[in-house]
Amino acid sequence: MRTRITIAAVTAALAVALVGCSSDETSDETSDDAAKATPSATASEVTPQQSSGAAAAVGIPPEPTGADREVLLRALAAANPDTVKYEDKAIDAARNQCGAVDSDKAAYLASQRFTYKDVTTTEAQGRQINAALKGLGFCEV
Repeated sequence: MRTRITIAAVTAALAVALVGCSSDETSDETSDDAAKATPSATASEVTPQQSSGAAAAVGIPPEPTGADREVLLRALAAANPDTVKYEDKAIDAARNQCGAVDSDKAAYLASQRFTYKDVTTTEAQGRQINAALKGLGFCEV
């Protein structure tokens, strides 16, 4: 966080210095425009709305809650009961798998995404996970 603020501050200082070094022919309006275009330290922060919008743009659905979450966990458990030992990891893996569910390596990628800590997922289980995600319509953003 401090690194981002420091980088933003240095960038802003350099932009102001460059504007000050420009020739006398540059009008004050141009200088004002350059200063306005320089991002502030707070502009580098990402809002939750921007984050969810970016996730949706790459095919990652929002985190399910309530009954939707339970349905997803049951579907994942049907493919590999161990995947839901760590529910939050399973939900994150499912959301991330949506970006690859239709790829040629979808089963392999699912086996990798759903293998964590002491949980191992095979490619066959990965195929079942992909089928469950498609069947639920979970990946439709």
